[in-house]
Amino acid sequence: MTHKEGQIPLEQIVPDMSLASFSRMPTQQRIDLYAKMSKDYNPIHVDANYAKQTPFGGTIAHGMLVLSYISEMMLLAFGSQWLSTGWLSIRFKSPALSGKKVKVEGRVRTVERMDKKTKVICAVACRDEAGNPIIIGEAGVTMGLPTIN
Repeated sequence: MTHKEGQIPLEQIVPDMSLASFSRMPTQQRIDLYAKMSKDYNPIHVDANYAKQTPFGGTIAHGMLVLSYISEMMLLAFGSQWLSTGWLSIRFKSPALSGKKVKVEGRVRTVERMDKKTKVICAVACRDEAGNPIIIGEAGVTMGLPTIN
């Protein structure tokens, strides 16, 4: 993946650098599609009447659906290197409510340059509209290694 396609050039990656943030909205339609693909039909995700009676007051997105937003951000920043060498260490802090925006953000924490590779560790998060954490954690990628095609 080239810089034109979204990957940050290796020489421009520095600590405290922000990754491109964006927002996604887990609509009920997307949640239902994810339920169908994953075969996870837990009523908290797909049954509005049931979910209204829970402390959440409505349906919530599957955690892995929301986590995929972080992977999307990392792919946009690091291209195919993310697919080949990326890793995540995260915690789910609160649910993402159906129909409410989720902000996806990341910041480079460390850059460790070695002979033929560079290890990059980023702080990553998904937050609700009020800025409360939904997912927090770290994502890492090793740059300069062969990638999958």
